[in-house]
Amino acid sequence: MTAEEKKTRPVRYAGLLFVIMAAAMIALDQITKYAAVVLLKGKESFVLIKNILELQYLENRGAAWGMLQNRQWVFALITVAFLLIIVVFMVKIPKTVYYRPMIITFAVLLAGAVGNFIDRIRQSYVVDFIYFRIIDFPIFNVADIYVTLSVAALLILILFHYKDSDFDFIRRSGAGKETYHEKNPY
Repeated sequence: MTAEEKKTRPVRYAGLLFVIMAAAMIALDQITKYAAVVLLKGKESFVLIKNILELQYLENRGAAWGMLQNRQWVFALITVAFLLIIVVFMVKIPKTVYYRPMIITFAVLLAGAVGNFIDRIRQSYVVDFIYFRIIDFPIFNVADIYVTLSVAALLILILFHYKDSDFDFIRRSGAGKETYHEKNPY
């Protein structure tokens, strides 16, 4: 398949793929956090690899590395705004093979944001439990992994895969401004 064919070949059920993937990842995040509460809360660290990797229960009431402690309203506003941006982006993005990596990456990013948002709304803190002792990295969770990996993937996609013109669909405002994909849907 040529590059031009990839840009215009539609992906069937792209929206459904996005929703199912994000929902499954959110469920996995919530299940692992529930397991952390049941199995780790109030207990000593569970060593997986001595001096390297541990499971350790932590209630994080701030952002990464404990910043902005007890400011849940800030996180709620940022998360809602962020989720609205993702939804608008997903509505506008061409549902073609060429944009599939971006669609998948945004599903992972959304899952991470929603996974931690659920904790913040439900209990005013995020359950963290994965600890890399070897580098004394802050304790984190599965949703944090989703956010970190998806942001890295987005940077790689934007810097090395897509061109500036591939994002013309964002600037589309409607009347009289057809993009290449609208003029040539297949």
